[in-house]
Amino acid sequence: MSALFQPFTLKGITLRNRIAVPPMCMYSAKDGLINDWHQVHLASLARGGAGLVIVEATAVAPEGRITPGCAGIWNDDLAQAFVPAVKAIKAAGAVPGIQIGHAGRKASANVPWEGDDHIPAGDPRGWQTIAPSSIAFGANLPKVPQAMSLDDIARVRHDFVAAARRARDAGFEWLELHFAHGYLAQSFFSEHSNQRHDQYGGSAENRGRFLLETLEAVREVWPEHLPLTARFGVLEFDGRDEQTLVESIELTRRFKDAGLDMLSVSIGFSTPEANIPWGPGFMGPIAQRVRREAGIPVASAWGFGTPAIAEQAVKDQQLDVVMVGKAHLADPHWSYFAARELGINRPSWVLPAPYAHWLERY
Repeated sequence: MSALFQPFTLKGITLRNRIAVPPMCMYSAKDGLINDWHQVHLASLARGGAGLVIVEATAVAPEGRITPGCAGIWNDDLAQAFVPAVKAIKAAGAVPGIQIGHAGRKASANVPWEGDDHIPAGDPRGWQTIAPSSIAFGANLPKVPQAMSLDDIARVRHDFVAAARRARDAGFEWLELHFAHGYLAQSFFSEHSNQRHDQYGGSAENRGRFLLETLEAVREVWPEHLPLTARFGVLEFDGRDEQTLVESIELTRRFKDAGLDMLSVSIGFSTPEANIPWGPGFMGPIAQRVRREAGIPVASAWGFGTPAIAEQAVKDQQLDVVMVGKAHLADPHWSYFAARELGINRPSWVLPAPYAHWLERY
């Protein structure tokens, strides 16, 4: 048995293997509401053999969407639309997860194939963005956000809690908080975007306060037997990565003490000047350091779409779970072909029984 295809248990949930489909925005919702297209998309990913399927970044408030096409879960009707998808994912043998988040200053953008830039001022499709400080991201996202008041911070924290409660009631069994990629939570932690002078700015402890308080509040409503995880940008590739990584690991320790069960190790994406060393499995050693020093299970994405690389990352204890994104879009049955490539006897066992029957019989 390969390391990649060993089961993985976290709290009361067991994944059939170490392969997860990470959240990938489809930009195809309307007013936050997912539709039949999403149902087919998510069911196809689940039937391919992955152990975990995490629904795309889902906004906790209307202004928290990245684009007008992003999914939301800020009311009960939006939450109920996910129920068929949850049932389909489970029926195919995968665990249904969801990532909830707020886009912050990167919100109010056009969908990627229509520009991937901020919606112009005066366009009725756009809205006011918010962030810890009134600092624009820059590059293709020049809109200056409104600095959040303490009341705004409390409101968004409440939005996360309400979203977690709705995700729980919709049947999701794995929750991921989006604390990465330059969106609202990451922008609190990053010195590139946070120049506050109150309890939410300045020191690393203060910059991590919004993230930690949000986690603690969500922990109160999310069931103890179900995994509570977060995706967090632990460094920026901006020339001061050792300092950022040390601060990130310390905050991760505090996350763990507050009830976080796993960290999906990612990149900050808080500055357009980042010099990211893209390459096969390049986040593996960084995730391994977080795993070792924070004492928490980890996952990661970015460059693990080759079966041998994914296998080695688990075998070397860099990752507990491997996030394979784009490769699953190209082939939802990536897990089956990975099993074949890794020389697993009867690789079709990773698929639903009807598929296995036909693949093994003829």
